[in-house]
Order: sequence, then structure tokens, then C-alpha cells
Amino acid sequence: MYSVQRSPILYAMQPAHAQRAHALDLVQRYGWNAMASQILNPGIDLWFSDDANAVIGYVVRSGVRVVAGEPVCAAGQRSAVVAAFQQEARSHRQKVCYFGAEEPMALALADHGPVASLLIGAQPVWEPHCWPAILRRKASLRAQVRRAANKQVSVSRWSSARATNHPELRWCLEQWLQQHGLPPMRFLVEPYTLSHLEHRRIYVAQQQQHVIGFLIASPVPLRRGWLIEQIVRGHGAPNGTSELLIDSAMRDLAADGSRYVTLGLSPLSQRAGITVSPQPFWLTLLLRWVRAHGRRFYNFDGLDAFKAKFSPDMWQPIYLMAQDSVITPHTIYAIAAAFSGISPIWFVWQGLQSALQQEWQWFWQQQQQHALKRYAGKTAPIRRLRGAATETSCLSPQHC
Repeated sequence: MYSVQRSPILYAMQPAHAQRAHALDLVQRYGWNAMASQILNPGIDLWFSDDANAVIGYVVRSGVRVVAGEPVCAAGQRSAVVAAFQQEARSHRQKVCYFGAEEPMALALADHGPVASLLIGAQPVWEPHCWPAILRRKASLRAQVRRAANKQVSVSRWSSARATNHPELRWCLEQWLQQHGLPPMRFLVEPYTLSHLEHRRIYVAQQQQHVIGFLIASPVPLRRGWLIEQIVRGHGAPNGTSELLIDSAMRDLAADGSRYVTLGLSPLSQRAGITVSPQPFWLTLLLRWVRAHGRRFYNFDGLDAFKAKFSPDMWQPIYLMAQDSVITPHTIYAIAAAFSGISPIWFVWQGLQSALQQEWQWFWQQQQQHALKRYAGKTAPIRRLRGAATETSCLSPQHC
């Protein structure tokens, strides 16, 4: 353990592994937000309070500190931690926003001025001991689980030591990433977590002893729960593999007494049933455009439907919050940069190129199919004439 009253500057001078170890200890003591464990992902900076009893994970993009979720600290210290973090950000001429905050965070921010918030989606939540009842009610889910089992797919829980950087898991991950056609996204959807599994659980799907998929769950300690952070399928995984992974994880977590499981944020989902407060006109237009055309970069509707089919017990609203009167375009740009890992403009351009390439391939395939149909239509009379000639030549038994 670190001693108290050590300054954030001294903490910044500690080796990265020491900072990470202390952050993990704080997550295990105070982790309440579903994203708490994700501050330990690669590429996220760590800030510690003066007494070393609080940590915040964030990235700096375009002069904005984009915080992963909320401060990890005792609930009664949240307001003071927010004040200290924002004061340090101002000393560096940086602004702050909190991506993935839940409703109690607004109270901590309200102590220090106006609070701008934007509903960014919802996360589905289950009590895992209720999972068998859900499966009994949902014939379609049972069918998917059986389908994978009938294909000789089995799921087992691997130890962190066994799974860390395992070559078959890494190969499966690379196969999964290749299916997306875009560079991997970062920040809270960082895919490369196989080097940091010491606090996570991993469930591995195998078929004939070969790895075809895996699921990673990260702890949410104060809720006695888990965030299912990644579900990865390789090229050869049969239908139902993801459902079998979730089924196995739910049953195992329930057996250990867990009370909370979430599949994480479903961006732009409106399933929480929250009445959205009026937003600036430009932001309303942007969100409409993303819903209409965002599938070129990220299948929001598909992800939302996938999570909803597991019949969650509830949907929790998830927000973007900032100590400001409104959410600004600058803040949205910084968040986009945090997730893309590169310039958002370049990322969108890559997405458009990929989409145009895909649509050209679809167009070319359709043209080929139409040409084959036209060719088949033109040659049909010739085939019929040849068939008739063959029948005529075979009327005599000695020629047949």
C-alpha cells in the first residue's frame, strides 16, 4: 500500500505497474460505476488524489480530459475529488467531461456550478440468479444455446494466468477484429486487454479443442457484480456461440453469489425510458445523423437489439456530463478522438472509404448475378431444343 498525503505529482513519477496496482486496489474497494475496472485498460492515464484514496482514469484529447465513467472513491468524497481534479485540469487549461456517468454523478458536479448532461444510451442489467428463468421463457435463446452445444461447442472458465496473452485467444481476437473493416476503437472499447486479466474472469468457447471465442468479464465490486466487457467470436464459431458464452458466464457468476451483471453501454439506446431534455439544435441534428448513418462505422441498432434479446431486468440510463452550461462541439470532438484513437475526421474518412468499397463489391456481385440470370434465360431455348433432339435420337432402343 501507498502512504497517505502523497501528492499526485509524486504518484505520476511512480512506475506504471505501481500506479496500476494501486488503482486496482482502489477499484476493488470503491468500484461502483460499471466502467470502473476499465480505467485499467491500456492507453488510459491515471490521476490520484492527494491522499491517494481516489483515482480517475482519463485521456486528453483536443484539450479535454475525457473521463472513463466517474471518479473511483468513497461516495462521500466524490464532490471533493471532482473539485480537485477539475482544478488541476484548469491549471493545464484543459476542460473535463465524464463519459459513462450515472445519475448520482450529477449531484457531485452540481456542488461546483452548472451541469450539462446528455443521455448517450442505456446499459442492460440482470440479476444472474434469475437467468435460468429468462432462458425458460425465451425459446429462441434456448435454441441458440442448443445449436452451439449440438455443434460440440463447450465453454470453460480459464484462470487469468492461463489466459493472459494465450496465442489461441490472440489469434481469435485478430480474426474478430478483421471482420469489422476499420481500425480498432480505443478508450472504453479497447480490444487489447489480454495482457491485463489479473482482476478479470475469462470464459473460453472451444470446438474440438480449438478456441473459437471468448468472453471477458470485469468486476463491479460495490454492486457485487460484473461488466461483460468483451464477447469475441472467431471465423469458425457456429451460431449460438455468443449465447452459450453468456449463458455459461451468467450461471457461473450466479453460483458465486453475484447480484449484478451488465453487458455495458448500448450507445444511443432509448430503452431506459428517460425523457430527454432539450438539446442544442446542432446536437439534435448530429444525433439524428449518427442514428441514420452511423452503422457505416458502428452497428448501434444491431448491438442494441443483441443486448435486448437477453431480456434484461432493467435498463439504466448512461450520460455524458460536463461542468458547463451546455455540451459543446469541442467536447463531442474530443470524445470522438478518444474512441477513434486518431483524428475523428480521418477515422470517418476511413469509414466512408470502407463503406464505398463494400457497396461497390455488393453492386458488382449483384451485376454478376443479373448477368448470370440473363445468360440462363437466353440459353434456356437452346437447352430445350438439345433436350428434344436427344429424346428423338433415343427413340430407337439400340441408340439408348
